[in-house]
This record gives sequence, structure tokens and C-alpha cells, in this order.
Amino acid sequence: MIHVDVDKSLPVLDGRHRLDVLSLSRGEDAFVLDYTITPPLPGDEPGGETVFMWIEAADDRLHHYTDFGGARGLSEDGLRTQGTISGQPAIDTDAKELSVRFVFLHGQSEQAYDLVIGL
Repeated sequence: MIHVDVDKSLPVLDGRHRLDVLSLSRGEDAFVLDYTITPPLPGDEPGGETVFMWIEAADDRLHHYTDFGGARGLSEDGLRTQGTISGQPAIDTDAKELSVRFVFLHGQSEQAYDLVIGL
């Protein structure tokens, strides 16, 4: 697996939370993004309504990638959500950039946020 440090942040969910994308790992058949969200997403705290998140992605060579699942939970200190989310297929070896759209569904509200990651 090839590991790329990303270290990019953006405000999400009406600016009430911050998404930090920490790294991207490229595998033979998929890629994985490591991230945190501060403060924690409501569904990751006891009694909170679940917030669903998925990704859509495309590279600069016009290849498209679909969400392949992930896992998340409350950090040990309780201050953030931490998780991974993956996409498939593997990123084209000639790609130089990956545009990732993070989509959040909370109740009836769907919001999307875009981030470009250099490869």
C-alpha cells in the first residue's frame, strides 16, 4: 500500500464541524482515507441522531470511484469522530489529483463538500 499524507481541513455541516483528512492509502483494488471530525458527529455520541457520510471521487484522468464503506467512532478522548472511508477501484497509477466529494445526510438535509488531494 502507498501512503500519502493529506493534512487538509474544511468546515462541514453548516460550519458546526471540521473535517480533517489526514491521509490517503492506495491499495491494489481500493483506496482508504483516514479522517477526523471535530466536534464529534451527533450519531457518534450517546443519544445523537445518526449522520451518514459517503464519498464520490474522480481523478484528473477522468476515472470515477465509488464509496466502498468504512468505519468510524468516537475518539478515546471523546472530542472527535475518527474513522476511515474507502473508495474503489484502485486509483489510476498515472493520476496526479483526486477530487473527493464528502456527502453528509443528517435528517432530511444532504450537504456535500469537495476536496482535491494531490497524489
